[in-house]
Amino acid sequence: MAFKDGDFVRIDYTAWRGADSKLVYTTMRKVAEDSKEVDKDAAYAPQTVVIGKGNVIKGIEEALKGMSVSESKRVEIEPEAAFGAKNQELVKVMPLSDFRKRDIDPYPGMQLDLDGATATIKSVNSGRVIVDANHPLAGEKLVCEIKVLEQVSGDDAKIKALAGNFRLAPDSVSVADGTAKVLFGLAVEKNAAYLVRKSDFVDAVLRYMESIKRVDVEEQYERKR
Repeated sequence: MAFKDGDFVRIDYTAWRGADSKLVYTTMRKVAEDSKEVDKDAAYAPQTVVIGKGNVIKGIEEALKGMSVSESKRVEIEPEAAFGAKNQELVKVMPLSDFRKRDIDPYPGMQLDLDGATATIKSVNSGRVIVDANHPLAGEKLVCEIKVLEQVSGDDAKIKALAGNFRLAPDSVSVADGTAKVLFGLAVEKNAAYLVRKSDFVDAVLRYMESIKRVDVEEQYERKR
């Protein structure tokens, strides 16, 4: 049975750059290890996609619409359905002195905030720095392998699945009269990263689940011995 807009689908997927088969993303640690591209900060866990909501690139979303549970598919995704075409207006040449004034020593591959957007240093030469504010994969064709693990049903299960996208594991979730009550207990580390992930998680619940009008988050803390 094909999926439709609004369906919650848990998937594993891997994406390679079409030009040179370089691994660019995977939900599976073994794939990263085999490619010797392990990211120590990555969670490596299945991702929950909400069909029609744009929380994954368009090419994967379109492929999922024609798939069913337990099905795997390999697809080629053109730039327009991935991270878009490269916009040359976002490639700028800046004086090296502008960086030195801010105590920044730029080098190729360095990422920094430029006018509120993440930009990548492409080259540094003869006092000039070429800076690219396009997404690093803009203009690239991708090759993706997708496997549908399950379709998620029920408001509480959907909320737990969304939490997983943000590396959160609620101790409990209950839903009644449009209000979701979510408990993050003592096992959940409460640090600065948690606060950001919690905020993004609540935003996702309210954005993707029209039946939820309010989210109450309860947190447990304990004095360190």
